[in-house]
Amino acid sequence: MSNIYESAEATLGFISSPCLTKVELRVACRGISDRDALSKPDPCVVLKMQSHGQWFEVDRTEVIRSSSGPIFSKIFLVDYYFEEVQRLRFELHDISSGNNGLRDADFLGAMECTLGQIVSQRKLTKALLKQGNTAGKSSITVTAEELSGNDDYVELSFSARKLDDKDFFSKSDPFLEIFRVNDDGTESLVHRTETVMNNLSPVWKSFKVSLNTLCSGNHDRELKCTVWDWDSNGKHDFIGEFQTTFKEVRTEQDGKQIQWECINPKYQIKKKNYRNSGMVILNHCKIIKMYSFLDYIMGGCQIQFTVGSGSYLFNPFCSVAIDFTASNGDPRNSCSLHYIHPYQPNEYLKALVAVGEICQDYDSDKMFPAFGFGALIPPDFKVSHDFAVNFDEDNPECAGIQGVVEAYQNCLPKIQLYGPTNIAPIIQKVASSASEEMHTKEAMEYFILLILTDGVITDMADTREAIVHASHLPMSVIIVGVGNADFTDMQILDGDDGILRSPKGEPVLRDIVQFVPFKDFKHASPAALAKSVLAEVPNQVVDYYNAKGIKPKCTLDYESTRTFSP
Repeated sequence: MSNIYESAEATLGFISSPCLTKVELRVACRGISDRDALSKPDPCVVLKMQSHGQWFEVDRTEVIRSSSGPIFSKIFLVDYYFEEVQRLRFELHDISSGNNGLRDADFLGAMECTLGQIVSQRKLTKALLKQGNTAGKSSITVTAEELSGNDDYVELSFSARKLDDKDFFSKSDPFLEIFRVNDDGTESLVHRTETVMNNLSPVWKSFKVSLNTLCSGNHDRELKCTVWDWDSNGKHDFIGEFQTTFKEVRTEQDGKQIQWECINPKYQIKKKNYRNSGMVILNHCKIIKMYSFLDYIMGGCQIQFTVGSGSYLFNPFCSVAIDFTASNGDPRNSCSLHYIHPYQPNEYLKALVAVGEICQDYDSDKMFPAFGFGALIPPDFKVSHDFAVNFDEDNPECAGIQGVVEAYQNCLPKIQLYGPTNIAPIIQKVASSASEEMHTKEAMEYFILLILTDGVITDMADTREAIVHASHLPMSVIIVGVGNADFTDMQILDGDDGILRSPKGEPVLRDIVQFVPFKDFKHASPAALAKSVLAEVPNQVVDYYNAKGIKPKCTLDYESTRTFSP
């Protein structure tokens, strides 16, 4: 049986391609056509990246209401590989106020290019195309900036007092914009607050921004802040502005209250007794140390890998769950997804080896709990959604990925494929272990659940509930779709078309699900599946621990290289 494992290893040998740098992409559009004579569009840009002939969503901007020339505050962060052709697609959509999803949105045009083109030109402007033709006079501009290496964040909170009233029948609806002034005198939008309606003394929500984005790591760099009165037609009224630096802003940490006069230069010239158009107050400034994935790995954090194959997971680390439902076909039939060929690995084995070989490098004992779901199992042949693939309920762990492969092959002749396809119990089992780790408040164990399944799940409501709960825990869920079934529901779990919510409406705290259909990688390069499946894990690990304020252990030896510079 080892020759099957070796064949899968050879077929899916990993070719590493080191990331050269991380790049921030800023997006702005001009000349967007109005959808009708009475209203302007509500634009949103979706960034997609091409992988093996398929376009996958990477991220999307916020929706800006009533704007034909939006400047988006959302910044896309992408890895830049010098030796790869990274094809990008920027899609512009008009999203109505009652819906933030793309399904009912109006497509306004798209622009395709490579990341290399943007990086080489630093600012790339191209016409938006719709069905192969230019979409009126609309264009999109993408600006690239390499990260300076300072990944720390700052949390800021602003309020204002006695702002000018720009409305006749009500009070102003103010919002604040912060711009970074670049070396060449241009300005880059850093953050746009929400609008506080009908209030001349607004308190805006706190927000986080990286120091690289805020000031490129230069604490003396000028920041320009403007206050506007929001209007539904997109023609916002200017209230006033002020200038500052992060060096000045961060003195709030010393207990010193900082406030600025909001000045309208036109009023300052025309009005003799003009003092200001209100005051803007800094309520809160907190520097948040951000650690990298390598910081946590070097600090002793282990990636727990649980394998699930139509089954459930139990232990910490990486668990595998394998789908043993009847829709896979009789394993004795060569058409079955579970058919064991003497020398050619099936899709389940290929997916398992491709992902597992990467994950096991971060698991100290190389022991993987492997479970199955949806099968009738001995001795009484009752359906089980929680059985150990090695049939040892007291110790479901297998020695390495090869051990999982052998347990899987030994298991198939002893069970009867059945159903239904329920995955919520698996997620709940791993979440139980992750919950125990969460209470330690240390970055020692992070849990990955790999689910291999062939079709549509039957407990969608319970699965959504389980994922929302798990998003608060140190765990991630990877789902690999095997076969040619309709995986629409899996895309929903991945959150590609908006934020995933529980049946009660509670949103996920963070995106922890990555779904990849194996069929997209049948004819791809050897490392394609593993690279796509595991791409989001490092950021998910970092997001969890940084959000919890949990530092890496044993960082003293290399902390000096990442200190916050004054």
